[in-house]
Amino acid sequence: MKRTLISTAVCSVATAASIFTGYANAKTDNNKVANLENYMQLPPAGWQLVKQTFQIHVPKNGKALSELIIDAPSTVAVSNDIDILDDKGQKIKINISVNNRRIIIDFPKPVTSSTTKLQVNLNKVQQPTLGSTSVYYLSVKVVGSDVEIPIGVAQFAHSN
Repeated sequence: MKRTLISTAVCSVATAASIFTGYANAKTDNNKVANLENYMQLPPAGWQLVKQTFQIHVPKNGKALSELIIDAPSTVAVSNDIDILDDKGQKIKINISVNNRRIIIDFPKPVTSSTTKLQVNLNKVQQPTLGSTSVYYLSVKVVGSDVEIPIGVAQFAHSN
């Protein structure tokens, strides 16, 4: 048991040492063209497809919502595969338009205070496997007004 533990530790250190020894250098032989040796990207970069979900509370005595505006961070790519569910889990009919990083979700039938919560599912978000937290800024418009009312932020940590 002790021998296995020591062997595992030695292999781990050797593996870690081989991972972090990668670096770039140029040969300085004046008679030859320079070339690059030992290149490696640390850590490996990549993208993953995730589903991000958040809820919006609709006040009981508030005005009906006509639009939800989502300002997505530059670190992600959000598709127009978005579902919005009411507090009973039923899909709400929506129209989606995207302008750069701004997603505008129009409710053909305004969302009234009879719906106390909206669940917003961003179904196919492409985000880096490593990086900082993604922060979405959320606003709404109410029926009869073109004023955007900020309602908060939704934050999602990137995981690998």
